[in-house]
Amino acid sequence: MNKTLKEYCDYLKVNRNYSDNTILAYQLDIEKFYKFLLEIGRLDKDVKKEDVRNFMKIEFDGGLSKRTMKRRLSSLRGYYEFMHERKYVEDDPFLRISSPRYHAALPKVLFDEQIQLLFKHNRERNDKLKERDQAILEIMYATGMRASEVVNLTLQQINFSERTINVVGKGDKERIVAFTRESAETLKKYISRSRLELLKNRKNPLPTNIVFLNHQGEGLTIHGLRYILLAIERKTGEYLDLHPHMLRHSFATYLLERGADLRVIQELLGHESLNTTQIYTHVSEDKIREEYYHAHPRSKKKIVKTETSSEN
Repeated sequence: MNKTLKEYCDYLKVNRNYSDNTILAYQLDIEKFYKFLLEIGRLDKDVKKEDVRNFMKIEFDGGLSKRTMKRRLSSLRGYYEFMHERKYVEDDPFLRISSPRYHAALPKVLFDEQIQLLFKHNRERNDKLKERDQAILEIMYATGMRASEVVNLTLQQINFSERTINVVGKGDKERIVAFTRESAETLKKYISRSRLELLKNRKNPLPTNIVFLNHQGEGLTIHGLRYILLAIERKTGEYLDLHPHMLRHSFATYLLERGADLRVIQELLGHESLNTTQIYTHVSEDKIREEYYHAHPRSKKKIVKTETSSEN
């Protein structure tokens, strides 16, 4: 890593409060570009628009996706903006480069009826992990927390009197999310009963304030959380292809369909950009259309007529 890139990574860490994983992703993108510059014998301060376009062509020819290229250009734009502000380069060639357009796949979400049926069948279980699993399901759906935020949740972050959680998200940014009375009662039962039983299996003598524990009394990993959701499907018979982000997406879509402001949803999800949150407007439109065609008694007939007339 050269001196300027090291300085930029330190800037992202200290000034922008980016996580180590995010900084590493930026670093790898920029180092990829530096490797290209070395091959063509060009210094970073002498890069022209044509050089950037040649870099993009080589990457695309090598099979790079539009989505990854969009991210890579974003990394390089930030880097060159940083160098331009500090007079390391006179010109910023990325100002005149457009990112490739790509259609992001819409997140899969569950209907509220599916969620409630899942909750109901999970409550009917009689194994020792039922209360923990129920608490995980209800808290994730009530708050829209990320998988990493759920597995790192501590007892001190929960305020039962106000029914809020102080969530520590990406880049150690904090936000407050609320949760329902029902999920509060479920979480209280788990903490006061099942969690204490799980702690008895703990071999580590040091205490832990992590809320959700595995069967050995240790804190969960993201992989462990995914496994729990798959196990819930097997134990309830509700096969919904569950994964942590599906509950997060369902939470956001549920709020949007009931009139919540998009900026409020952005704050609750911890999105840095409103553009990231806006994808749920498309998800909501699809769900409304799907429910209409499923529920309206004459919708199928109308679809057939339309298709027939269009073919004629």
